[in-house]
Amino acid sequence: MPWPAPKAGGLGLNVFINISLKTQSKQALAEFEQRIAEHDQVMECYLMTGDSDYLIRVAVPDIAALERFILEQLTPIPGIEKIRSSFALKQVRYKTALPLPVRS
Repeated sequence: MPWPAPKAGGLGLNVFINISLKTQSKQALAEFEQRIAEHDQVMECYLMTGDSDYLIRVAVPDIAALERFILEQLTPIPGIEKIRSSFALKQVRYKTALPLPVRS
């Protein structure tokens, strides 16, 4: 089962974007989360540990749409310091079932 953004639906690019904020205060995190939730292209958003504060997955039809999303919708969000994106070349595995422990 593919991601919920199949090519047949005209959204052929899955892009993972790492976002670092200028500050990590509760207010800054809450504001970012509220603003990012307003965008239909954002399929998933995670608060992360490590080098970036958030990882989002966006579904867009092409590179031009990705450029518009980054420049017109993502960059204007206050508090963003760094944006790094990576493209998914191939979906190797996707599942939704959790590996539940076996009861004995």
